[in-house]
Amino acid sequence: MLTAAGVSGGYGRVTVLHDVTLSVGPGEVVALLGANGAGKSTLLRVIAGELRPSAGSVDFAGTELIGLRPEQVVGAGVSLVPEGRRMFAGLTVRENLLLGGYCRRRSRGSGGDRGVLTHSRRKADLGPDIDRVFGLFPRLAQRADQAAGRLSGGEQQMAAIGRALMARPRLLMIDELSQGLAPTVVDDLIDLLPALAREGTAVLLVEQDVESALAVASRGYVLELGSIVREGPAAALLEDPSLTDAYLGRG
Repeated sequence: MLTAAGVSGGYGRVTVLHDVTLSVGPGEVVALLGANGAGKSTLLRVIAGELRPSAGSVDFAGTELIGLRPEQVVGAGVSLVPEGRRMFAGLTVRENLLLGGYCRRRSRGSGGDRGVLTHSRRKADLGPDIDRVFGLFPRLAQRADQAAGRLSGGEQQMAAIGRALMARPRLLMIDELSQGLAPTVVDDLIDLLPALAREGTAVLLVEQDVESALAVASRGYVLELGSIVREGPAAALLEDPSLTDAYLGRG
């Protein structure tokens, strides 16, 4: 479904990514692993349309994503949960979720024309999606009218994931899911990912907790200094001595 091929690039004259190639299939949870500064977030930004690479292509279900604006990438079916959540602190939880559906389009008529919904119609159409998010995260339902800036870190991560799901993505990319969160919260969020994949939303997960990520992923890639140095089934990566020595402190 997603194929990034030969992606190179970075920021100005600084090259961060070097000929990176990876793929994510329908119904998969794929882990992207690596130390801080390896280029993981940069790759997600390229896929999300926030950063133009110097070389390579990113194909998503037959659509070339390179050159699209971020909102067009969302419209194509790819949503990013950014590192640090980036919630609109002064808006309520419900308002943040509604913003997640902003790029949604609805076909009108038999000709399949795509049109932007009016504000009131859009809110009505997004109602079932908000209900779905509240079903996944009951704590958000209890805080629906509370300012997002007053949520705990775990609740903000739930809201950030929920906001991304409001676009009904076929691929959900999550950057550093566990950052700054309690282990029990991380476990709950990680355990949700296979269910999302079974329901039709594949996941590309960037995560420092290597063992937790590989426990729910089908495959994984290891990025070092901007290059993919290992890839394979999650179970095989967990048994790779060089990987476990580097990230888990065991061999």
